[in-house]
Amino acid sequence: MTSADGSSTLPRRQLGRALREMREGQGLRLDQAAALAELSKSGLHRIENAQVVKVKIREIRALCEVYGVATGETSQMLKLAEKAQVKSWHTAFSGLFSDDTFAMYLGLEASAHQLISYNEIVPGLLQTADYARAVISSYYRDSNAEDLNRRVELRLKRQAIVTRKSSPAKLEVLLHESALHRVVGGPRIMAAQLRHAAEMSKLPNISVRIHPFASGCTWGLVHGPFVILDFGTDTKGQPVEPALVYFEGNGKPDLYMEKADDVERYHDIASALRCTALDETSTRDLLRRAARSYTP
Repeated sequence: MTSADGSSTLPRRQLGRALREMREGQGLRLDQAAALAELSKSGLHRIENAQVVKVKIREIRALCEVYGVATGETSQMLKLAEKAQVKSWHTAFSGLFSDDTFAMYLGLEASAHQLISYNEIVPGLLQTADYARAVISSYYRDSNAEDLNRRVELRLKRQAIVTRKSSPAKLEVLLHESALHRVVGGPRIMAAQLRHAAEMSKLPNISVRIHPFASGCTWGLVHGPFVILDFGTDTKGQPVEPALVYFEGNGKPDLYMEKADDVERYHDIASALRCTALDETSTRDLLRRAARSYTP
């Protein structure tokens, strides 16, 4: 799944999924449907998998005709296609993305209703500017000052989804205790970052809980960081889009899991982490104590 030009990701997923279900409902193979709609097989594959750079209204209309879709449902598909063409705010930063899957993540993150994150450093949505700069400059060691500034700006802008006044996303952070001891940027930056995380955890839509060393390995394994994204429900109580799990690639392309069994497994891992994590009050106390330990 990619979103190379930064346009709206969630409508692309909704559109592609709906068209794939329509095709399968008609018993058509990908090549058969593509031929009937005068598209290439690869082109239809890209539409169904939200990989198309620019959704074309005429192609969506042609597919709806092939699948015998009713007028009302065709209108809904065309509206989704129009939404998919709307540029997202992060398009201005698209030149910074070497991996298109991260560009897609930005669109999904911006659309999320709830995020559950397990991390071993303070996650981006809670980072201070100085902490973010230290993390980013360590990874992009060859970047010039302008690029680093833009990357930091992008990371801070992403935080609006949890700090905005109107319908902020819910964020649950399960943070491994090692993040308190892994010095990023120096003692002053660490002290400020840990105090900031403690303050952010007081917001009603944000929960931060430390998973201590003493809790050992969840399920006896080291699973690494992950984010579960949930997109909420519609007026009928149905999921707007199926939830997914995101893994940062760390030098390789980022990964997604969309199958229900995989998503459920990571919900189970999050639940196991939750059961052995400190509560929110104890976490704030520990964050503040750790912050003081960095202060001369």
